[in-house]
Amino acid sequence: MPSVAFYTLGCKVNFYDTEAIWQLFKNEGYEQVDFDEQTADVYLINTCTVTNTGDKKSRQIIRRAIRRNPDAIVAVTGCYAQTSPAEILDIPGVDLVIGTQDRDKILPYVNEIQESRQPVNAVRNIMKTRVFEEMDVPDFADRTRAFLKIQDGCNNFCTFCIIPWSRGLSRSREANSIVQQAHQLVQAGYKEIVLTGIHTGGYGDDMENYDLTDLLWDLDKVEGLERIRISSIEASQIDDRMLDVIKRSDKLVRHFHIPLQAGDDTVLKRMRRKYTTEEFYNKMLRIREAMPDVAITTDVIVGFPGETDEMYRNGYELMRKIGFSEMHVFPYSKRTGTPAARMEDQVDEEIKNARVHELIELSEQMQLEYAEKFVGQVLEVIPEGEAKGREGSGKLHGYSDNYIQLVFDGTPDMVGKVCRVKLTEAGANESQGTLVRVLEENVKPAAM
Repeated sequence: MPSVAFYTLGCKVNFYDTEAIWQLFKNEGYEQVDFDEQTADVYLINTCTVTNTGDKKSRQIIRRAIRRNPDAIVAVTGCYAQTSPAEILDIPGVDLVIGTQDRDKILPYVNEIQESRQPVNAVRNIMKTRVFEEMDVPDFADRTRAFLKIQDGCNNFCTFCIIPWSRGLSRSREANSIVQQAHQLVQAGYKEIVLTGIHTGGYGDDMENYDLTDLLWDLDKVEGLERIRISSIEASQIDDRMLDVIKRSDKLVRHFHIPLQAGDDTVLKRMRRKYTTEEFYNKMLRIREAMPDVAITTDVIVGFPGETDEMYRNGYELMRKIGFSEMHVFPYSKRTGTPAARMEDQVDEEIKNARVHELIELSEQMQLEYAEKFVGQVLEVIPEGEAKGREGSGKLHGYSDNYIQLVFDGTPDMVGKVCRVKLTEAGANESQGTLVRVLEENVKPAAM
């Protein structure tokens, strides 16, 4: 039986794509082996290029695969492959470079290379691609949440970001194909679907009279689906129609991830973000009006070129005023090939690090304050497994619909079921709870 090993770098979309590529190999009779433990006949590395470090790490992993088995076919896909195929083919031992499209042709290429042993560069211009690449994932090992990719690419061209060049322009998956996939995932026992993409909220930008709001209403009708989560959405994409879904749908969870990136208008403008701080703040108020108690998480870039102390302070105050329930904080890092990397007034690393620490402290404080509001309340939690580091203690962990991580006493058979859990003690990263009851028995069969 031929074997394949995968290594994925980067974001959730890449992990989804790797799972989809694995389905293709599985259908051809391959078995999957661990990248570092066993030798494989084919190594597939799904790369990331969001930062310069992403490129470097991708190259290290490619070399590691070549060392593991010099006779294996080493195939490289993903964002770094899309933007720098020649750089990757320069690494002796690489057999195939394929970008962020045409992944369904990987196996024919692999078979061809086995015959000829000639390296292949299969990367095409992504900017000409206008069609969503259909790749289904019917099952996710060890996961209680299913990811469903509905969109790829981005039209925004923020000045710090290389992704439109590696993923192309925004393209949406056909709605009926998404709904059909949702039905299949529910039949496989999943209760929660996370809609994901490179710019998920841009779903429908390339369609006539159909957008994310329409899709949410269509998914709302899927019987047996309990929770719909959007992996990330821009504030500007939450319009009146979307607010109506947020208010009325029973399935949309009380959690949105809405990237702010910076809390100062000058910085936002230089980043080429499409909103002002005032617009962003007012939108948060409207979301909370439509869905009280909603958890809003965000991404923030610290120390963008030209960010003065005053601009940073403005951001700090805005974040505190909004009261996010968690913030992902990143120090700005230069991405070669983007306008921001060429800007003159780069911020000193030490200043960046001090600001990052301060914002992480603020994030933990806000996370705790958010969790404290729910002490004594019963929340719906889908346990994902035993609490990390406390295996065998009878403790389970999982996320509530509003994204509070809860740890509580339970048994392994509860994993993947909807449980009602009373929050007893709030914490910054995890809160403690007690099980009230398990809601129903229809459960995703454990992965073999």
